[in-house]
Amino acid sequence: MNFNSKAMPLAWSKLSKVLLVMKLTAILIIAALMNVSAKTFSQTVSIHQKNASVERVLRLIEKQTGYHFMYNKQDVAASGNISVNVEQATVSQALDQAFKDQPLTYKIFQETIVVKRKDAEATNQVNAIDVTGTVSDAKGPIPGVNVKLKGTTIGTTTDATGKYRLNVPDANGTLIFSFLGYTTQEIAIANRTVINVTLAEEQKSLNEVVVVGYGTQRRVDVTGSVGSVNAKTLQERPQTNLEQELAGRIAGVNVSTNSGEPGGNTRVRIRGYSSINTSTDPLYVVDGIIWTEGGNAINPNDVATIDVLKDASSTAIYGTRGANGVILITTKRGAKNRPSTVSYDGYVSVSNMAKKLDVLNAKEFLAIEDKGYANIQKYDPQGWAKGNYADKDPKKIRTALIGKLFDANLNPLYDVDWQDATTRTAVSQNHNVSVTGGSENINYGLFLNYADDQGIILNSYLKRYNARLTVDNQVKPWLKIGATLNYNAQDQRSASYGQGGNNIPRMLVEMIPIIPIRYPDGSYGKRTDYPNMEGGDNPVAQANEIQELARIRVFSGNGYANINLFKGLEFRSVLGVTTAGNYIPRFASGLVGGATADQKYSSASIDEYNRTFWQWQNYFTYNTTINKIHTINAVLGTERQNFQQLQVYGSTRGLADNYYQYYNLGSGATPGIPSSNFTAWQMQSYYGRLNYTLSDKYLFTVTGRVDGSSRFGQNSKYGFFPSAAFAWRMSQEDFLKDNKTISDLKLRLSYGLTGNSEIGQYRSLANINTTNYVFGGTQAIGTTLTSIGNPSLQWEKTAEYNLGVSFGLFNNRVTIDADAYLKKTQALLLNAPLPETSGFTSVFKNIGKLQNKGIELSINTQNIKSNDFTWNTTFNISFLKNKVLALGESNDDIFLDPVFLSQFNLMRVGLPAGSFYGYKVLGTWGTSEAAKAASYGLLPGDLKIQDTNNDGKVTSADKVVLGKSIPDGYGSLINNFSYKNIDLGIDLQFNYGNQIMNLTKHSGEDRTGQANSYATVLNAWTPENQNTNIAETRPAYVRYQTEIYSTKVESGNFIRGRAVTLGYTFGKSVLDKIKLTRLRVYAQAQNLFVITKYSGYDPEVSTYNGNANFNQGPSSNFTQNIQFYDYPKPRTFLLGVNASF
Repeated sequence: MNFNSKAMPLAWSKLSKVLLVMKLTAILIIAALMNVSAKTFSQTVSIHQKNASVERVLRLIEKQTGYHFMYNKQDVAASGNISVNVEQATVSQALDQAFKDQPLTYKIFQETIVVKRKDAEATNQVNAIDVTGTVSDAKGPIPGVNVKLKGTTIGTTTDATGKYRLNVPDANGTLIFSFLGYTTQEIAIANRTVINVTLAEEQKSLNEVVVVGYGTQRRVDVTGSVGSVNAKTLQERPQTNLEQELAGRIAGVNVSTNSGEPGGNTRVRIRGYSSINTSTDPLYVVDGIIWTEGGNAINPNDVATIDVLKDASSTAIYGTRGANGVILITTKRGAKNRPSTVSYDGYVSVSNMAKKLDVLNAKEFLAIEDKGYANIQKYDPQGWAKGNYADKDPKKIRTALIGKLFDANLNPLYDVDWQDATTRTAVSQNHNVSVTGGSENINYGLFLNYADDQGIILNSYLKRYNARLTVDNQVKPWLKIGATLNYNAQDQRSASYGQGGNNIPRMLVEMIPIIPIRYPDGSYGKRTDYPNMEGGDNPVAQANEIQELARIRVFSGNGYANINLFKGLEFRSVLGVTTAGNYIPRFASGLVGGATADQKYSSASIDEYNRTFWQWQNYFTYNTTINKIHTINAVLGTERQNFQQLQVYGSTRGLADNYYQYYNLGSGATPGIPSSNFTAWQMQSYYGRLNYTLSDKYLFTVTGRVDGSSRFGQNSKYGFFPSAAFAWRMSQEDFLKDNKTISDLKLRLSYGLTGNSEIGQYRSLANINTTNYVFGGTQAIGTTLTSIGNPSLQWEKTAEYNLGVSFGLFNNRVTIDADAYLKKTQALLLNAPLPETSGFTSVFKNIGKLQNKGIELSINTQNIKSNDFTWNTTFNISFLKNKVLALGESNDDIFLDPVFLSQFNLMRVGLPAGSFYGYKVLGTWGTSEAAKAASYGLLPGDLKIQDTNNDGKVTSADKVVLGKSIPDGYGSLINNFSYKNIDLGIDLQFNYGNQIMNLTKHSGEDRTGQANSYATVLNAWTPENQNTNIAETRPAYVRYQTEIYSTKVESGNFIRGRAVTLGYTFGKSVLDKIKLTRLRVYAQAQNLFVITKYSGYDPEVSTYNGNANFNQGPSSNFTQNIQFYDYPKPRTFLLGVNASF
């Protein structure tokens, strides 16, 4: 257990602060809800006024209700004073009394009350009219357009066919038509009852708003590199994992879906890898608050937009947490002046195994065993001659198993395809319901989700329940408050535990086909039922009898207050809390679980992690324009963050009855030693940003942040992280302003310095731990010093240069964004060696350097745009080069985890990080090379390994670089077509330039005779087949060659048909009949095909990245494309519905 004596006494005070934060969040929610109730439902008033002006009485009614008055001030002023004395009266009763004997009358329209002179009413008795019409653009009707009577709260929205109807007090007002992405229009009613409007699209590059750190900007004003994607685009390929929906959408953002398991690991990297030993995960910020629970704990359907800050000038505002990029998530909320809308988005899917691996069937397995046994006399002639292998004769063994596994002719009774037996057709579902709406001052949203994602391996699943409530309230013209409450519950059952041990993915390949799933007596077949086999349970038994569960409960809440202090200056305070109670129960019945034939024991355990994170930010924003050409935006703020985690673990073995599972650990005969651990950290930050724009052409941004972290040494607690950026909007210059081809052109240049504080806790301090000793048969607990501290331990620092260009052609029908960047990370945290006299081998120091450079290109085109048919294309590609620059004073090689057979994950100066290091296989020794093979102690049929240094022997000095895990390039090509009500989308993904370390070939190909093998062993060396890279078959217990060979390194290039979607949107005639405003149905195929030379299930893979739901981190930062038996990926077909009313 790591222990910090200074941190523990603070725990209770910190807990009280957290409770206070939660209370304040609840108060904001309640206050907002009370205002919702008061303003929406208060229909009675109490007024006691004597000889008061009419205007004062109207203001009192406005204050007590949600109504607003519209009147001519001269008419009201001309009336005499009035007296009103009512208690809990309706608005109509109060006004009737107020206007008695007065020349005034009134009429109520929605939330607006129109007051007029009686003689005007008499002159024109029919003032109120219904205005109808259709709102369209160049492509057709537009649903959801806001239609509002200017100066009032009277408004409506267009339906699914673009039609609207609005009751207005008279025919003399002005209607305002507004919709996101279109230019707002104001049209006078002018005594008309039908007004049709055609809205013009805004130039997207000029008016799109993006979220940046602590604020928003028009995209045209952004000086850094920011990529964005909206809810509509995300939902084109629905997933239960938000990160998987983000895949392929933004250049420079590499999302690797490394497992087909529900809730399986997804890895996100933005512009490469900026660290060796600290986290390289991007920072997630949800509605302004840092999110600590990963992308899998966010309901994708709740997301309105995602903005990714990629370069240092954009991320520097987040200081030490921005080195790996920042993903800003804005969730959906209610909308102003929108009627209550209920929406449903859901789908049902069917998934099957996308690819099967070719393994030996029963006949082939036995034939390989026979051949291997016959070859013993070649590879161990002395042992053969002595009769050492007589008892291992396959025929002798099979004869003893007649009736159980073989018939009288020694033919196998069973031939099980374990991939078929252990996988299934999985039926999944995902349902989202939302209720949103709003008035002039208040909006609200309730969002509910249920997802049941069933895996293709038996009994694997992820179930999620999510509820989110949002409220925003413009309490006063100068005060706006709001709050969000979110609850996320996940239950996952894994089928990929054990990382290549006796687990299901490995047994899909290595379980021998001659063993049944169950024998006639109902008992499970085991691999050890056949002699000389390696221990292991059949995968169906594991799927049934082993429970590896993750139960995640996340509650988060945040509240904000915006205060307009005076024109242009706003103060914002945001308080957010996330609490997570995650526990991981495990249970294995006595029917499975060990390598021996008599697997009688059972086991159970519970691992629990309780986390709390809170953040409080306060900042000022100032906006002003001087002389119409100088625009200034300034942000200045401070922030506090605090994180705590308590972990406890208990286990037992030999349960009294399987009934108890993990619910009663006390029922085990052999309890394990319990453990617990507490960690905590906190940060204090100060930040500022200044944006200056001159003549809407020249844009300057300067950012600075000071971070102080408890994680670092006492000599370097604080760090300063600045950035600067310049952009030139060339399209606003006179020589381009009226250009008919170039509609937008902007050049960007930036530099920034960011840090990385994700080094774990207590690295700068000396750590102690407990250890167990036995004295005189009695256990004693001792304390040892496990590491020494480094008071000078500081931030890793990443300096980044970015040069970019954004331009649009032909009224932005073609938009292109291109960026080139250079990132250099220095002060990398590495283990530096210590003198042996210190009693320790190493200490963490800031001594390494790493470089990433690349080019990103995004192209969006509107190829065809007509009334009936449109065709849009999105293409993005990212090029990446990574290189290690320094590894300490001597620049010695470093090997990272995982270690398998030998160290192979190489860090070497001048090479890409995560290079693969091992022996190059030149083929196999032929019979004509027997003498040469003998000089290496080998025989014809053995692998021929390259003797790199030509010293006449093969040693570790002959190892060479075999490949690398980081791709040279990746991207997407997406085409969307629409014809009238029909839409079609085709989404392709590509990746090239990396290799995959396929470690499964160690046990699946290098050796035979103790497990099943890949069918490739049928191409092993024989006297008739000598042109092969697979050694001659022999039993593993005799002699075989296996190491990190070039034969395990495969191409990672691929093209994937990621999704094909066909949809249909119903028209107004149908919608009117079924009382809906929106209805779309669609069918989609995901992972439809993969073009690759990789021999495994899928070339996008890693089995060493851990699983966040099970609190498992990666073995190291560079484990992508390293695999040892992965959960196969499914091909999925789904049917979905989008509806609203």
